[in-house]
Formats: sequence, C-alpha cells, structure tokens
Amino acid sequence: METCPIRSTDPIKSLRLADLERQLLLYKAPLCPLDSEGEESEVDDRGPVFSPMAVAESVVAPPSLSRSARFRFKTAAVLICLFEDSNGDLRVILTMRSSNLNTSPGEVSLPGGKAEEGDKDEKETAIREAKEEIGLQPDLVSVVAVLEPFFTKRLLRVVPVVCIFKDKDAFKPVLNPAEVEELFDVPLKMFLKDENRRAEDREWQGIKYLMHFFDYTKDDTKYSIWGLTAAILIRAASVVYQRPPSFTEQHPNYWNSIFQEIRKLVKPHIKC
Repeated sequence: METCPIRSTDPIKSLRLADLERQLLLYKAPLCPLDSEGEESEVDDRGPVFSPMAVAESVVAPPSLSRSARFRFKTAAVLICLFEDSNGDLRVILTMRSSNLNTSPGEVSLPGGKAEEGDKDEKETAIREAKEEIGLQPDLVSVVAVLEPFFTKRLLRVVPVVCIFKDKDAFKPVLNPAEVEELFDVPLKMFLKDENRRAEDREWQGIKYLMHFFDYTKDDTKYSIWGLTAAILIRAASVVYQRPPSFTEQHPNYWNSIFQEIRKLVKPHIKC
C-alpha cells in the first residue's frame, strides 16, 4: 500500500507526523526466535510468526487438540491508527466490542479481525476490518509499519498494523453495531507509563508472569485496557517512542523458559 503525504493545516504537526512516518517505515520486526541460536531464521512472506511480547497474554492451545492441529495457525490483524491531538500528543483509536459477541464481549480492543481468503496480506486484513467495524475509509490513512505477531490463548496469530491518519478531521465514524458499541481514543504514551496501570500475577506451566491493565477515564466513563490489546500497545508505544516502558513487563528469565518449552513443541511441526 502506497503512502501519501500527511495533510494538516498546522505545518508543525505535518512535519512531526511526516518524521514519524519516515521512522516507522524503516522499522523491521525482529526475526523469529523459535530457531536455534546461531541458525538463520526462516520467515515467510507474512513476516516472522512469533513474538516474545505476545506469549505473556496467551500461550497454551486447548489440550483436547492433537499436537499437529495445535500449530496450524490462523491469522488475524489489528489496526493501530495514530493521530495527533491539539497538544501534539499521539493518540490511538480503540473500540468497545459489542456485548452480544461470543468472544470478549464488552472488552476494549483495536479494530481488526481474522484474515479472509481474498486478503493479500495482514495490511489488507486490518484495513478491511477497520472499514467494516468503524467505517474507516482506506484512503484516510497511511500504513507505515507491521509489528511482530502476537498469539491468543488458542494460538491465533495476530499481526499489529500501524497507520497514521492523513487527515483525522475527514474521518466520520460509522460503527457496525453487531461488532462495536463505542469508539474512543487514548494517548499512546500512557502504555509506557506506570500511572493508571496495575498488574496481576499469572502463571503458565509453573512460570509466573505479569498481566497488565491500564485504566482510562473519559467523560465519566471508565475503560480498562488489558490482555493482548495492552501487550500490543505497549510494544507499539515502545517502537514509536523508541524506548522501553517505565515498568517491568514480565519477570526476569521468563521468556527464556517459555521459548525452551515452545521450541520443543513447535519446531518439528512448523516453519517460522
């Protein structure tokens, strides 16, 4: 998807967003860590298929599935849509999922959904789903980066796609009530701060980790952003602002232990 110049009546804002666009266009997602150390990582045309940032939110496939079936990954994509507010701060658009949905009803999420057969890549999936869910027209945004994939508890491969509004004022949301109850936005930088954040200890196969929750209030409405959505936004904020969060994301040596276990399971069955 081609990029187009950021349009704004504020020349300073235009320059800042243009600089951000150039920065993110250079971003390269880390190579897949499932390969043995020293080996050249194998990637397909979708990019690497594993993220160290993702597993804390979800790792284990249902035990009832066969070993080979557990690693036939389905793919979804979410859209991290950024814009600048009047103070020059970056904000990201979020949705409140419909309370009638079967999965994660009433929870905060990024626009997005599962890939369909006609989708060329994850960028196309994210843009199509955003149009279906919130009425976002593709020509209003410029796709600037694709982050490394995350996994849900059922090993759905979720690819975050980052875009920047070319003209935020031209966006007129049209919500699909079957999927979305509300649309709102939050500061991206909040996902690097310890303010309004809490964490819960969780455990996976004897390994302890942290589940992060971010609380946000707007017009007396309180939102909780947590789980996979929070993990993706922590990573996105780290990439955009080029610094790690001011809090611990998980316990020391947690990822090394997880990768040792997962490498044993998936190496015989999949390629990165």
